[in-house]
Amino acid sequence: MSDVIDTLLLLALPASGKSEVRKYLEKLSPEKCRADFGVGPNVQLDDFPYVHFLRRVDDVLEKLGRPRLFYHGPERGFREGRDWGTLIELVNQDREALETRPAVPPKGARAKLLLARIDEAGMKAGIKPRLAALDGKSRTAVADALDHEAGDLLRGLADARPESLKDRTIVIEFARGGPEGSTMPLPAPFGYAYSLAMLSPRILEHASVLYIWVTPEESRRKNVARANPDDPGSILHHGVPESVMRGDYGCDDLEWLLGQSDRPGSIRITAHGKTWYLPVGRFDNRVDRTSFIRADPKQWAAPDVKNLHDGLRQAFDALRR
Repeated sequence: MSDVIDTLLLLALPASGKSEVRKYLEKLSPEKCRADFGVGPNVQLDDFPYVHFLRRVDDVLEKLGRPRLFYHGPERGFREGRDWGTLIELVNQDREALETRPAVPPKGARAKLLLARIDEAGMKAGIKPRLAALDGKSRTAVADALDHEAGDLLRGLADARPESLKDRTIVIEFARGGPEGSTMPLPAPFGYAYSLAMLSPRILEHASVLYIWVTPEESRRKNVARANPDDPGSILHHGVPESVMRGDYGCDDLEWLLGQSDRPGSIRITAHGKTWYLPVGRFDNRVDRTSFIRADPKQWAAPDVKNLHDGLRQAFDALRR
């Protein structure tokens, strides 16, 4: 049996340090990463590119004088809460594509494929098709306007697929939460309980969780600090609107889920007619240990690197136990 973690779910509130941890793992030598953390060469999946693409669809529709389909407004959250499940189903598709390796469609067909994938994912989350329900002229206009961006997204996924997954770690990153001041358990479709149960059996069978622990207040502070309005689609530098930070990420249910499990150090998920136990390691980032990673690696100070590395090692040790 391999000593490498097969699938690592990298979870936290927005701006908590998930993407910085990913970047740090990428910079380590494969030997060091495997020895200290049990992480093989990464294959990285993330639902944020889809969050951004859905906003771009709405932007185009608004310019056409059509109602937005996915968000209440440019600075607001989902119109349909079950789109948290749509995002998970898109990640499930990306996980399958690591093995089926579909080709990127030619120019002119890329956005059409992505729009069809979004409708398919939404249907699995219980939502009727929205893009297919547009009139033909509007649907074509959206596809034409976003074909280049869809191509970038699909090419990025294709280029990241290795020839083999042997001894590699699939890192899947997403953030979930609920309205500020919520009591537990968070009602579906909010929180990790809902989204984790939407993950495919293929993912759940081999999944472990690394949770980056920050307070909602620290998450909001770091969200403002990292935001670059000139780069809204960036993994490292995107900002989440304040209303969304409070309405969708004002708290999360990870600690509650840990407390509900009958196996210490794990989350119990019932899905697909089966009960799954996901081991959890928590990296304490309540006092910021990750923001320096956004700078050029040549500027990383040795004490900061050691502080981050030691904290991650402690979290991975707990997860691997």
